[in-house]
Amino acid sequence: MATTLIKNGTVVSPSGRIASDVLIDGETIAAVGAPGFFAAAEATADKVIDATGKYVIPGGIDVHTHMELPFGGTFANDTFETGTTAAAWGGITTIVDFAVQTTGANVIDGLAEWHAKAEGNCAVDYGFHQIIGGVDDESLKAIRYLTENEGVTSFKLFMAYPGVFYSDDGQILKAMQVAGDVGATIMMHAENGIAIDVLVAQALGRGETDPVNHAWVRPAALEGEATHRAIVLAAVAGKAPLYFVHLSASQALGHVAEARDAGRNVFAETCPQYLYMTVEDTLAKPDFEGAKWVCSPPIRSAHDDHPHHADLWKGLRTNDLAIVSTDHCPFCFKDQKELGRGDFSKIPNGMAGVEHRLELLYQGVVNGEITLERWVETCCTTPARMFGMYPKKGVIAPGADADVVVWDPSSRTEIGFEKKHHSNIDHSSWEGYVIDGKVDTVLSRGTVVITDDTFTGRKGHGRFVKRGLSQYLV
Repeated sequence: MATTLIKNGTVVSPSGRIASDVLIDGETIAAVGAPGFFAAAEATADKVIDATGKYVIPGGIDVHTHMELPFGGTFANDTFETGTTAAAWGGITTIVDFAVQTTGANVIDGLAEWHAKAEGNCAVDYGFHQIIGGVDDESLKAIRYLTENEGVTSFKLFMAYPGVFYSDDGQILKAMQVAGDVGATIMMHAENGIAIDVLVAQALGRGETDPVNHAWVRPAALEGEATHRAIVLAAVAGKAPLYFVHLSASQALGHVAEARDAGRNVFAETCPQYLYMTVEDTLAKPDFEGAKWVCSPPIRSAHDDHPHHADLWKGLRTNDLAIVSTDHCPFCFKDQKELGRGDFSKIPNGMAGVEHRLELLYQGVVNGEITLERWVETCCTTPARMFGMYPKKGVIAPGADADVVVWDPSSRTEIGFEKKHHSNIDHSSWEGYVIDGKVDTVLSRGTVVITDDTFTGRKGHGRFVKRGLSQYLV
């Protein structure tokens, strides 16, 4: 087994930062010691990485991606190969993607299909959540079976998209009861889809067809209402763990904070687009260009009644938002986003982000929004603990997988289609953003996959991660 020594760096964890050397034996971190402690091992190490002036952090974990997701008659354009390669470029060493069951289909078959898509194709490690698109007796049995036997311990339900993924309140309650019984986590897409569909039809009837209308028919109030309703249902179900995906609005965050203050098993993530972007800068762009940023929930307006950006950053500081994920679901502008010309409701929903999450959140450190330690916590450690991968993932410690990122705070990253962009789409969702820091070196289970601005990994290196239960439950 090859040995690697990372020396002279500063190891950052949620609890602090300390000058340390990291010794890796094969795929595992063997030891962490004071600078120079491994001098004897350095002489015989197969590889030595000098991290002077740099941070050494656990590999990033993105627990919300959609590779090859079918949506609106097309598919997300990143395969598991291209998407996990882009992830590696961004210091992401593990993704958790969503296997799909649509209404009327079989849950187990849906998971098998996603295993077939991913196996042998991933450049970094991967796990699965399971989308439950139809809550019935068979899918309820599948929640129990997958949790107890297959390392799939989290299940996504939708309060939106009637006829495709939507579950009504009774179905949601039943799923929460089973999840609470086995300790599985219910992940919730919280928007009032029934009301949204009415607003969509009314807007189209008025001839309001441009991409910006996607934001107006999905108001923040309907995300807040659905969030509150899901929390109430979880309380009725008992102790069912409830995790809100891609939270975008102050109203929804307020309900999450209230539940957490009451000691409930309620958690939430947000995404970089909701921390930085506004409708005015994105969906409102002329000539249909705004379609590039259509996602759900939508990016919020700078002129809303609530300061969404400020509230979400505050939520990250207070831990009412536990994780930042990306909801990575990329579609090309040409031939995919363009399916919605003349009807914004037909624009495939999604943006690319898996490559840029660490970068964008680090800029939050530079800007004084979060601490360096909180950056590591929200992007690396908490995802591992929330979704049953800790301590193999999310920590620089003996016995952990050697998923390591060396981060250079003295360099810069220019994001853009002709600059840093590796997702398999024809534009960058983050065109023109500049980051005061840079991914320097990335190791996935001890193998260097990014170094010297070069991808050195390979398709098939990534392995399936069989996950346990959340470690945050009361």
